[in-house]
Amino acid sequence: MKMQIDKQIIFSAGLYLLLSLFAAGALAQTAYPARPVRIVVPFPPGGPSDVALRTISPRLSEALGQQIIVDNRGGAGGATGTELVAKSAPDGYTLLHGTIGGLAVSPTLNPKLGYNTLRDLAPLTQTVNVAYIVTLHPSVPAKSVKELLALAKARPGKLNYGTSGAGTGPHLAGELLKMMAGVDIVHVPYKGSAPAQTALMSGEVDLTFENTLIVLPQVKAGRVRPIAATGLQRSKLMPDLPTVAESGVPGFSATGWYGLLAPVATPKDIVARLNAEITRVLRTPETADRLNSMAAEPAPGTPEQFSAFIRAEIDKWAKVVKAANMKAD
Repeated sequence: MKMQIDKQIIFSAGLYLLLSLFAAGALAQTAYPARPVRIVVPFPPGGPSDVALRTISPRLSEALGQQIIVDNRGGAGGATGTELVAKSAPDGYTLLHGTIGGLAVSPTLNPKLGYNTLRDLAPLTQTVNVAYIVTLHPSVPAKSVKELLALAKARPGKLNYGTSGAGTGPHLAGELLKMMAGVDIVHVPYKGSAPAQTALMSGEVDLTFENTLIVLPQVKAGRVRPIAATGLQRSKLMPDLPTVAESGVPGFSATGWYGLLAPVATPKDIVARLNAEITRVLRTPETADRLNSMAAEPAPGTPEQFSAFIRAEIDKWAKVVKAANMKAD
C-alpha cells in the first residue's frame, strides 16, 4: 500500500514538474519581444527622421534584447508609411517613427486618408523636436530673409522651395512664411529631405526649409547659403544665424517633431514596456548629446502627454492647411 502511495506521489510530482516546465516554456515564448522589432520610417533613408531613429535604435535594441529593423517607406508626405503601421497587427512588432506631416497635417490635408491618427494609432512617446534652416541656392540674389522677401515680392510666383513632401514640417514652414509675409513662392514636393536637398544643391529649386542635420554639411562645403532658423531660438549649431522672427517676420515659429507609435490595439503592457525603454534611452547623456549635435532636442514623455500633444498639433496646423488651401501630393 505504501509503495502504491509513493508511486502516486512521484507521478504527481513528475506531472507537476512537467506542467511547470511547459508553462515556463510557453511564457518564455510569449514574453515581449521574442523576435526583432520593425520600426517604419515614412521617408527615404538619409532624412532627419531616419537619422534620429538610427541614433536611438542601437540602444533601444540593447534595452529590448532584440534587433531593431528600420524600414523606410516613403511617400505622400509620410502618409504611406503611417498607414502601413496603422493597419499592421497590434502585437508590438511593427512600430512607427511618425512625423508632424503624417500624424498632424495629413488628417486635414487629405480627407480620404486611409487611417485616422487619433483612432488607429497608440502613441508611445515623442522622441525629438527639430527646427529648420531657411537655405538658398547660391544663385539666388539674397543674403537675408528681408532680401528674400523683397525678391519674392518683385517676382511673384517665380521663386520656388523644395520640401520632403506635401504636408510635412518644411512645407508648413514655407506656407506659414508665405502667409505671414504676403509673398508667392511655389512649393515643389519631393519624396524625402535628401532628394529635396539634392534639388537645392543642383539649382532645381531656389530654397528649402530643412533640418540643420541635412543642411550643415552643404553649408560648410559652400554649396548652399543659410539665411535664418525657423524656431523661436537660434540654432545651437549655427548660433550666428538669426531666426526668421528676428529677420522681419515677428512671431514666426515653425518646428518639426517625431515620435514613436504602435497600432491602436497594442496591449497596454507592451505600450508601457516600450515607453519605459524608449524614454530611458532618450534620457541617457550619450543619446542626448548625439541628438543635440544634430540640432534635435530629445522630448521623452508619457503616452498620454504625446497623445495630447498630437491633438493640439492637429488643431494648430489645420488652420494653416485650410488658409493656404494646401493639397496632398
